[in-house]
Amino acid sequence: MPDLHLISAGSLLDFALAELPSFGVGRIRSMFLYPFSFDEFLLANNEELLLNAKHAAFFENPLAEPLHHKLLEYLKRFLIIGGMPEVVSKYVQGKNMNDCQRVLDDLIISLKSDFSKYKHNVPVSRISEVFDSVVEQVGGKFVYTKAATEANLKQIKGAIDLLIMAGLAYPVVHTSANGIPLGAESDPKKRKMLIFDMGIFQRLLGLNIAEVLLSVQFNMVNKGSLAELFVGLEMLKSGSCYEQQSLYYWQREALNSNAEVDYLIQKGQNIIPVEVKAGTKGSMQSLFLFLKEKNRPFGIRLSLENFAAYDQIRVFPLYAVSNLVRSAL
Repeated sequence: MPDLHLISAGSLLDFALAELPSFGVGRIRSMFLYPFSFDEFLLANNEELLLNAKHAAFFENPLAEPLHHKLLEYLKRFLIIGGMPEVVSKYVQGKNMNDCQRVLDDLIISLKSDFSKYKHNVPVSRISEVFDSVVEQVGGKFVYTKAATEANLKQIKGAIDLLIMAGLAYPVVHTSANGIPLGAESDPKKRKMLIFDMGIFQRLLGLNIAEVLLSVQFNMVNKGSLAELFVGLEMLKSGSCYEQQSLYYWQREALNSNAEVDYLIQKGQNIIPVEVKAGTKGSMQSLFLFLKEKNRPFGIRLSLENFAAYDQIRVFPLYAVSNLVRSAL
């Protein structure tokens, strides 16, 4: 029946497709879906005019300060709520953060109960243990020896691969970044891992949501690298839904001279380093080192500042990752 169109969706769809003897090359279109992005969160809150103003802003055309601060307040809430549709719906209906936390608790229980479906030859306890380790290690290079107490490297890698296939974890892979494409010089042995949703992440870590809401700067450096996780997820969500997006970072490990750039993006023939800051301050030694070593003209700083530009740095607010991904720079 060549004229019959079928749509399949589901968190375990990749597992089902893996069991098929053939994939139907040329007859299947894949779309990669994620929890709500920050832009979609604004639309859910009927803030289309605010979203349009954000899209029109650039480092040469910063936002008016009242709009900038309004977006920062929405960002605070999004960092706590995350993008799971039921949680966003609950927030839009009642603006009650405690109700949102209860929905997140329900989702986490269901999520962990669902681990038994992932693969028959991997123990549920192993997947759960590795998943918890992904949460704990967000923001740093994933260390396999920390991931499970009674498992060998092969078992841990198997559990990680299942979590990635299920869309519950996303890898950020190290690359030497000497040329394009970025994946040509990637090293899959060195990678960071991101959990799939901000709200799930903060709930599993037990972050103090009142501290985030009431704080002026809400510095997240010591609270699980929340800002870095947010940026990585927004980069994935801002790309084309018809392509499986990849994330890269750069790190130099040398005696008394370690350096790391949080993310690298490719714009045409250019490789652009992106540094994430959870506040409005912080040195950028690694970013400047990368620019010098790789002879790149400029880098990006994502922070709580308004759009700006100085020296070799172009500043984008944390809430404007989609502006960065979609811009020509």
